[in-house]
Amino acid sequence: MKYIWICFFSLLTLSVWAGEKKKVIVDAGNYPRKDCVVSVRLPDIGMGKSPNLSLFEKKGKKKKPVACQVICEKDGSLVLYWILDGSTPAGTSREYILQEVKKVSKGDVMKVEDTGRALIIRKDKKDVLQYNYAVTYPPAGVDLSYQRSGFIHPAYSPKGNVLTTIQPKDHYHHYGIWNPWTKIEYDGHLYDLWNLRDKKGTVRAKDVKNIYEGNVCAGYEAGLDHYIFTPDGEKVIMNEIWKVKTWNVPGGFLWDFESNLLPSTSLPVLLKAYRYAGFGWRATQEWTKENCEMFTSEGKTRQQIDGSTARWIYVTGQCGQKGRSGLLFLGHPDNYNFPEPLRIWDENANGGRGDAFVNFAPTKNKDWKLEPGKKYVLRYRVFSYDGEMTRERADRLWNEFAYPPKVRVIK
Repeated sequence: MKYIWICFFSLLTLSVWAGEKKKVIVDAGNYPRKDCVVSVRLPDIGMGKSPNLSLFEKKGKKKKPVACQVICEKDGSLVLYWILDGSTPAGTSREYILQEVKKVSKGDVMKVEDTGRALIIRKDKKDVLQYNYAVTYPPAGVDLSYQRSGFIHPAYSPKGNVLTTIQPKDHYHHYGIWNPWTKIEYDGHLYDLWNLRDKKGTVRAKDVKNIYEGNVCAGYEAGLDHYIFTPDGEKVIMNEIWKVKTWNVPGGFLWDFESNLLPSTSLPVLLKAYRYAGFGWRATQEWTKENCEMFTSEGKTRQQIDGSTARWIYVTGQCGQKGRSGLLFLGHPDNYNFPEPLRIWDENANGGRGDAFVNFAPTKNKDWKLEPGKKYVLRYRVFSYDGEMTRERADRLWNEFAYPPKVRVIK
């Protein structure tokens, strides 16, 4: 698998040589912030030409160096990222000095390893998640139609608990965290890219377009192709780009998942309403109705959730002898059909075991027509934690994702 390294720069303290300076103000806005991701497009603040930048926070007469990272996005624009560390009350502001420097030093907190089959993202040498771009085949004796590439597994908690599973015997087509569509109408025919055993279609990893690492974040951009199987052979009807970024914040593993869908022919792709499709998570098989719980932003518990809509949902469960861990999924307000309907398995699912399966399903109750020549984006944020999640913490994390602090420049 070939990929292209695109510019990344991570900074703490650098050479005293300085070029242009900018005073940058971060406004918390209407919500309290804690260790919050902040970003700004450099052309928007008049610094789009140089990626060599250093950031300092002004505290009285002192300047505190702040880790920051510039990423050259696929469209060529430079975006500066940093963490608004500590607590920042609602309605307050913090002041920074951004300046050009002669050179930068590469950070090593957030790293990406390419194994030749997968990308492993690490924070402080701890595995956060693994993106599998090579084909994973089903167990011996199982129909080969269940093979798949382009999915996330394992996803870990900070203690190292594995929170995903793939190819469980009850649903061999479940692949950790993945994003296929179930009921697709194309050229007057229906196809299914989720239920692989039906042999009507699939999704395959295509390439890795960009990898970046540093002191603020690590991540990748990956291409995937959506295939339909017709009497005349296989056909790609949609391209997809995943953008995954993992952030250097305390208290857990925070990462973003963005799906960009692009019809690849001259015909539209109609994602038909169906009870499950899109961004899905099959949790560890350790979890059953006996040892895990679910809760949503609307205050609903497991037996009430399926078919409801929510801004966020979390699942917490017991992980062997290592205590309780969980995942919080946040949906962005710009997503199609927000707040998105949820598909989950209730406590009676899977023969009464009550395994944990969660799916943000924007087409659960509504068709979505994707036109040629257009791009359609779905954004989610995931927070992996040990211990328990609270409604207050989940609401704060969602507000930071949905309504991040505003960045402005003082001329």
